[in-house]
Amino acid sequence: MRILIATDTYYPSVNGASYFAQRLAAMLAGRGHEVSVIAPSQSIRNDIFVHDGVTVYGVRSIGIPIYPNFRISPLFLAQSSITAFVRKINPDIIHIQNHFMIGKGVLMAAEKLNIPIMGTNHFMPENLVHYLHFPKFAEEQLKRYGWRKFLEVYSRLSVVTSPTKTAAELIEKLGLNKEVVAVSCGIDLGRFNVRNDGSYLKDKYGIPPSRSVMLYVGRLDKEKRIEAIVRALAEVAKSVDAHLVLAGVGKLRASLELLAEKLGIQNRITFTGFVPDADLPNLYRVADVFVIAGIAELQSIVTMEAMASGLPVVAVNAMALPELVHDGENGYLFPDGDSQAIAERVVKILKDPKLRSGMSRKSLEIIRAHDINKTAEQYESLYRKAIAEHNS
Repeated sequence: MRILIATDTYYPSVNGASYFAQRLAAMLAGRGHEVSVIAPSQSIRNDIFVHDGVTVYGVRSIGIPIYPNFRISPLFLAQSSITAFVRKINPDIIHIQNHFMIGKGVLMAAEKLNIPIMGTNHFMPENLVHYLHFPKFAEEQLKRYGWRKFLEVYSRLSVVTSPTKTAAELIEKLGLNKEVVAVSCGIDLGRFNVRNDGSYLKDKYGIPPSRSVMLYVGRLDKEKRIEAIVRALAEVAKSVDAHLVLAGVGKLRASLELLAEKLGIQNRITFTGFVPDADLPNLYRVADVFVIAGIAELQSIVTMEAMASGLPVVAVNAMALPELVHDGENGYLFPDGDSQAIAERVVKILKDPKLRSGMSRKSLEIIRAHDINKTAEQYESLYRKAIAEHNS
């Protein structure tokens, strides 16, 4: 099949939706399909480049001050280029990842050129509105506006998917006029279940070799609630010689460093900054437990990576995380923002090697259902169905 993936965020952007689109495109190309991507360029000009064996058609874009690493392609600048790219690619099926500029523009082109189109939802307004620093009532209005715009685009698609049952139910309740199919983002199990113990990374990032390691991987931004994890470390350290590794970049790093100093635990935290892909699988092997506190996770790729690495997970009891973390089996859930509860659960795992080993095995068992090859097979089936229904 000739498959076009269209997304408002792609390489080199760092976020879950971008990573999903990159992995799906590369996986489908590896399975013999002719895959192309339309995404914002990195300048005001169109550009075309190849990433992981996939041709990416970059549509002219502009930066936005509130999020300097994110670029947008306003349709008054980009629509003619989007339509020209879609016509050139001439796909059998289009798969959009967002309802923003690129997603809407590609939908308009697909309708004009009579090409079947489906979409996956990664949108959670909670992950975006806090960057605007609006009053609470204005944030709520903006969330409702965002969902209205989502429905305007996704109600016109032939098939809609979302990464989890929780995420699917969320948008069905909003009034979408079709069933939402839950398809996991998927994980490359072989890449993360590696044998290397990752010990070289302790030297590279200055992680004390003798301490138990709590790990968080992801953006250091407001919606990830990392302050709760830092406060939990102060409690954990009272009974366990523990160290926290925060792997990622974001606007909150400076304030998190100040919080650690205030709590007197600055020598128990390592900020790695951006972790190269070559190091990431081994970084999970350094850890004893993975911790995640963000309340707006439609699935959480990093949690799946941690599980594929055999880690117990301590996760907030919110959104779709309970679909991955089965309380008392492969980890524990905790109430939103409850640092004391995080600490209690982490200490319980770190003090009991037998419990930790059992939870490790359970993580590996649960994550098998999320093999990215199964995800690719599900999307291939949905593509064929959408093409057949369109042609009929």
